[in-house]
Amino acid sequence: MKIIRPSPELKRYTLPQLLKLRAENEGERVALREKDFGIWNEVTYAEYYANVRDFAHGLLELGYRPGEKFAVIAENIPEWVYAELAVQGLGGVSVGIYPSSVPAEVAYVMEYADVTMALVQDQEQADKLLEVKDELPRLRRIVYEDPRGMRGYDPDLFVSFEEVLELGRKHRHADPRAFEERLEAGRPDDIAHFSLTSGTTGKPKAAMLTHKNLIHMGVALQEIDPMEPGDDYLSFLPLAWIGEQMMTMGMGLTGGFAVNFPEEVATAMSDLVEIGPHLMFSPPRVWEGIQSRIWVDISESYAFNRWVYRQLMKVGYKAADYRMRGRPMPLGLRLAYAFAHAVLFRPLKDQLGFLRLRRAYTGGAALGPDVFRFFHALGVNLKQIYGQTEITGIAFVHRDGDVRYDTVGVPIPGTEVKISDEGEILARSDAVCAGYYKRDDATAELLEGGWLHSGDAGYLTDDGHLVVIDRLSDVMHTASGEMFSPQFLENKLKFSPYIKEAVVYGDQRPYLAAFINIDPQTVGKWAEDRGLAYTTYMDLSSKPEVAELIRREVEQVNADLPEGLRIRRFVLLFKLLDADDDELTRTGKVRRKFVAERYHDLVEALYGDRDEVLVKTEFKYQDGSVQRVEANVRVIDLTSSVAREEVGA
Repeated sequence: MKIIRPSPELKRYTLPQLLKLRAENEGERVALREKDFGIWNEVTYAEYYANVRDFAHGLLELGYRPGEKFAVIAENIPEWVYAELAVQGLGGVSVGIYPSSVPAEVAYVMEYADVTMALVQDQEQADKLLEVKDELPRLRRIVYEDPRGMRGYDPDLFVSFEEVLELGRKHRHADPRAFEERLEAGRPDDIAHFSLTSGTTGKPKAAMLTHKNLIHMGVALQEIDPMEPGDDYLSFLPLAWIGEQMMTMGMGLTGGFAVNFPEEVATAMSDLVEIGPHLMFSPPRVWEGIQSRIWVDISESYAFNRWVYRQLMKVGYKAADYRMRGRPMPLGLRLAYAFAHAVLFRPLKDQLGFLRLRRAYTGGAALGPDVFRFFHALGVNLKQIYGQTEITGIAFVHRDGDVRYDTVGVPIPGTEVKISDEGEILARSDAVCAGYYKRDDATAELLEGGWLHSGDAGYLTDDGHLVVIDRLSDVMHTASGEMFSPQFLENKLKFSPYIKEAVVYGDQRPYLAAFINIDPQTVGKWAEDRGLAYTTYMDLSSKPEVAELIRREVEQVNADLPEGLRIRRFVLLFKLLDADDDELTRTGKVRRKFVAERYHDLVEALYGDRDEVLVKTEFKYQDGSVQRVEANVRVIDLTSSVAREEVGA
């Protein structure tokens, strides 16, 4: 058996060609696993390729034409990657759609991307397409993976995944070379996949990713952090997101490690414990959630256990400061850490599924320094990455032993970077996409002068680390002309374990103010420990005691800021900002302009003289139902002693 190792040579293949190469050389090795009814089912590279090949033949039998766009709306399941690679092997383009998308969002993506066929996971996703079918004249066939509830659906439109495979086997028997010929004709620079941008300021655009983009990313990242053929990775973030495409497709096929799919999204963390992956990639909210759960569990433990935890964590934090900067620890600290690791950190990592974890990444937003230090104290090699959809996810990453709270690392191999005169981060590499589909105007701006224009403001340190400030378009000025970055301030607020989300205002205003979402888990536990009864999130967020808790957290942030950049007033929102209410993108980014318009009365109250305002709004659910609510929201003024007395100071 010949093991294919990551190398620049792989960039001369397409993704499905690379899969075929592995099937021919490493056919008996495990490529995929999926947990079903509590059992991990293994798929070898030979079976992986056979499923891709037969599905491709089935699509040909159904009338699929090379070059057409094929959408997938599903959770992370093997059928997603089979379909994606089959379409790409036929010379087509796959399009990822978030399974949490509402019908209107699905209709926009499919019409914009000229989708002709689609794979849906189940009846729920099928019904979304039926609801908007009249808006999709190009859509000819829909393949479904889960047959439950699909018996009465139109057979001229719907066909099961198993039926397509069976059609494919018959088609392959009649025309054995139909897929192989198209597969061999593929070129690395062919468009392979459409990955949708976040759409924070408008409708999402489809970044056209080539095979070379994804393979280069996998090769370059593993030049820094090599993976072994027997390693495991758990794929649980949406495959419609560039981050998961990068890991499951780009990294998985170039590195040859096993990609594992959880039974369902809700069981991902427990399934992670069973797999014990060697590599993990998650946005900050996942790492923050894990830390919060540990805090809650420790706080519910016996007093002696809490005391031991605090003492051993002190040792861990000291060791983390040495480890993150790659400095050797003094002998005494090494011995103390070995004891702490044996008594606390190793058992804790075992419970989390982190015992075999060699490298972990976080990206998509800033992660607080306390969270970084916490995981490094446990011995988890957590590193920040930075990139965007248009550069296939990663352009910068921390190196082992050179992890810093305030930077996103240095460029990965093959990446050039510079800062424009306006302070914009520019990059170029083989990972830069071919542009935006049907958006020549936006493509020209994106790739002006042969450089990818990130739209982000930042600077390089003397030793090459990148510091990201904010989106260029989001850098604001107060009425007095003082420049500030709302994202920077929002991230500092979210470093508090009690704050889940924040939206900062102040452009052309006399001072800065903010909307704040409390974290229901940590604040809920805080309230329970103090005997504060509550029923709903709205009830919890309206408690005067909770307002006082958050006031103290905001004041701690303010203490590290210049006078002109301190938060003067804030409100605790009565609901969590939600993608279903269009307040967040599907990747969890705040739609700042939309939120400001939706809660216009609240924004004005922050800059008025009222200390309370009645807000009327709607909750929108995925099934299309709407709930209208009214709530009195208190404005907390950090400069007023009267206001402090009112919230229980």
